[in-house]
Amino acid sequence: MNDAIQDFARTQLKEMLAKCTEGQQRLFKQMYSFKDMALGIDDVVDNMPEDKLDWAMQQCQRTLAKETK
Repeated sequence: MNDAIQDFARTQLKEMLAKCTEGQQRLFKQMYSFKDMALGIDDVVDNMPEDKLDWAMQQCQRTLAKETK
């Protein structure tokens, strides 16, 4: 994944996570930063390997879609 696409994905993911509840953000941290739960949600996204970005975005999109129904 090139750097521009990776930056876009991280920015979009942060925006989606900002719309999630505290509990949903905590679950995200458990999945993607279980070794350091003290990190802020933006730091978790910044530290994610690029190969996890697409799946994380899909998870957030589905979560937010459920909230709007």
